[in-house]
Amino acid sequence: MKSLKATGHQLADSAFQLTVLRQEVAETLHLPLFHEKLRGAGLFPLATVAPAVLQINVGKMCNQVCKHCHVDAGPDRKEIMTRETMQYCLDALAQSDIQTVDLTGGAPEMNPDFRWFVEEISQLGRKVLVRCNLTIIVANKKYHDLPEFFKQHGVEVVSSLPSYSAGQTDRQRGDGVFADSIKALNMLNAVGYGVEGSGLVLNLVYNPSGAFLPGPQKGLQDQFKRALAKDFGIVFNELFAITNIPVSRYLDYLIESGNYAGYMEKLVNAFNPVAAAGVMCRTTISVGWDGGLYDCDFNQMLDLHVASTAQHIRNFDAVVLSKRSVVVNQHCYGCTAGSGSSCGGAVA
Repeated sequence: MKSLKATGHQLADSAFQLTVLRQEVAETLHLPLFHEKLRGAGLFPLATVAPAVLQINVGKMCNQVCKHCHVDAGPDRKEIMTRETMQYCLDALAQSDIQTVDLTGGAPEMNPDFRWFVEEISQLGRKVLVRCNLTIIVANKKYHDLPEFFKQHGVEVVSSLPSYSAGQTDRQRGDGVFADSIKALNMLNAVGYGVEGSGLVLNLVYNPSGAFLPGPQKGLQDQFKRALAKDFGIVFNELFAITNIPVSRYLDYLIESGNYAGYMEKLVNAFNPVAAAGVMCRTTISVGWDGGLYDCDFNQMLDLHVASTAQHIRNFDAVVLSKRSVVVNQHCYGCTAGSGSSCGGAVA
């Protein structure tokens, strides 16, 4: 399977995606646009506060090609953050009070400067969080020591696992992914990750494999903990339930499966003002592989830059960025539906 970009698909174009999202919501389903829904809840414009998290996409290259991927990542994606841009990120951290750095991709570990970057961030005394797809750990022997590397630098590991069964996981993420994920989790457990009292945090991420919202996060966490412990002896700290956002390959899946209109209607009808008030974009700055600044990872994939004079990490200004309003569009319904959704799971 290739990325949408590699096949020349229309949905590889962010402007086309935004057109599709707006037309379906407003013109076909006659549902309110997201900013109108926010205004009705007294939340528009959506104001930000001082950034607490710098989420950095260090590249779109990945060893997997998942059906739901909003990044359209894969082995054929060559967009990789340079060390120069990473240095701009380090400079921004040094001049700010941001305490958490969230590294994502693609598979962030595939960036050739990934380990250097982690070491430099750690030296600044910041918490490092890595969004690891698990299979990268066993994909090649050069990655086999990642658990030890993560442990050495106190990295918090967040890993996607859509199910505790092989069938469902492999349908979403590719053949053999579940088995490799279990191997990687065992390797992480072996060095202390997820083990009570170790201080090494291992969190899992669940997102539905179909066109529906995730169930209650606590219930899902209990199910995963029981099943993984019973069948594989695996332990972890928390499970984050994340709603699939209608962007890129997941948007393509919705359209191709005939579920798009129904899913968008479901998201709109499940709008929760409490979740909207707690969205991650209010406290996060997202950095693209090329240094561009965004309110979140989803806006990044739709080329919706921050509403600020500082639109590149080289011009980072925490004071200026804390006074911006969040740029919103129809995909934002995904983060505000039901219990809400963020990179840390439910928000309401």
